[in-house]
Amino acid sequence: MSKSIVVTGGTKGIGHAIIRKFAEAKFTIFTCARNAEDLKALQAEIQNDFPEASLHTFQADLSEKEQVTAFANFVQASAQPDVLVNNTGVFLPGAIHEEPEGNFELMMHTNLFSAYYLSRAFASEMKARRSGYIFSIGSIAGITAYPNGGSYAVSKWAMLGLTKCLRAELMPYDVKVTSILPGATYTSSWEGVELPVERFMKAEDVADAVWAAYALSPSSVIEEMIIRPQLGDL
Repeated sequence: MSKSIVVTGGTKGIGHAIIRKFAEAKFTIFTCARNAEDLKALQAEIQNDFPEASLHTFQADLSEKEQVTAFANFVQASAQPDVLVNNTGVFLPGAIHEEPEGNFELMMHTNLFSAYYLSRAFASEMKARRSGYIFSIGSIAGITAYPNGGSYAVSKWAMLGLTKCLRAELMPYDVKVTSILPGATYTSSWEGVELPVERFMKAEDVADAVWAAYALSPSSVIEEMIIRPQLGDL
């Protein structure tokens, strides 16, 4: 029986690269996104490039708790995942004291609350079978304060705290928890920026790091992994 993985926000950027990496290893994959056409395109891509993998897609806006719950139920109707990657996120730059009203709620609900609800949905079963892995895709914005980070940075600091708590809670049950903290990675969030692509990390490099952490023996875990562009932060 193949292993299964849940990757939120899997149609673009880091989530997309992680899906391709685990599809190569013939995982059964569950993912969600807001855009139905993007999910359809991903389905066709994975079927074409990795015919031995199985991809299940679900349209959902994870800023809404009801839709997070619906996605979790969709997954559990078919499988209890071996791996959960809390990846979905939204980035809206702005200073805390002057960013548009609603930015805080949107980014906290999307970036943090979705990870909280999904981790709760799958952790109990992982504990019961004493096996499983939860990854949080955070950001260096969650360890370094910088101007114009605003509510995005707040959400990523909170994500790191959530992940640390999960690590402490699930450690005795042999469930691994890792926080991935990438620097500037070339994704749709950076489109239009007047910087050379070579200045950014590749999403595939982050996916390779996730796979490397997953592939460690049961006796070891990477708790936190900081990945930066070779020339430093932007």
